[in-house]
Amino acid sequence: MSEAGPLRLFLDSNVLTGDIVAPWGLDKAVLSLCAARICRLVLAEIVRQEVEENLLHHATALPSQDAERVLEDYATLLTLTRPECVPLPDAEAVMQARSLIRHAADVPVLLSAMQSHPDRLLTHNTAHFTPAVAAHTGLQIVTPRAFFQALARGLQ
Repeated sequence: MSEAGPLRLFLDSNVLTGDIVAPWGLDKAVLSLCAARICRLVLAEIVRQEVEENLLHHATALPSQDAERVLEDYATLLTLTRPECVPLPDAEAVMQARSLIRHAADVPVLLSAMQSHPDRLLTHNTAHFTPAVAAHTGLQIVTPRAFFQALARGLQ
C-alpha cells in the first residue's frame, strides 16, 4: 500500500478493456478492488482514449442491446472507481523518450505511468513492457496474475 492510502494501480488499456468485454477473469477482479476503493485506479488519458476506441469498435460488432450494456458498464466503472487521472504527456517528451520502450505507441503510456508513480503498472503486454523497461524506469510492471500472486504473498 502507498503511505498515503490505497495501493495505486496504473492499468494498461488491455486490462481495462478485458474488464469490460470479458465475462469474468482477473481483469474484472482488479477493477473490483478499485471499485471497492481497496485499490486506486490510476487512469492515463492516453489509456482512456485507447479503451474508449476499443470499446466502440467492439460494440459495433454486437447487437444494439449488448453494445449499450458494454458502454454503460464502462461508464459505471468510471463512476465507481473515481480514477486518478493522468494527462497526456507532451509530444516533445514522447519523442525524447522513444528509446525507453520498443513499441512507439506505448511511449505515452509509459511516460504517463512514470509521471504518476503508481505502486504497480498492470498489463498483459509483457512483450513490450519488459523487465528491462521496468528496471530502466523504476516501475513495478506486472500482469494481473502476477499482481494477485503477490497479493496472496502479502505484496512482499
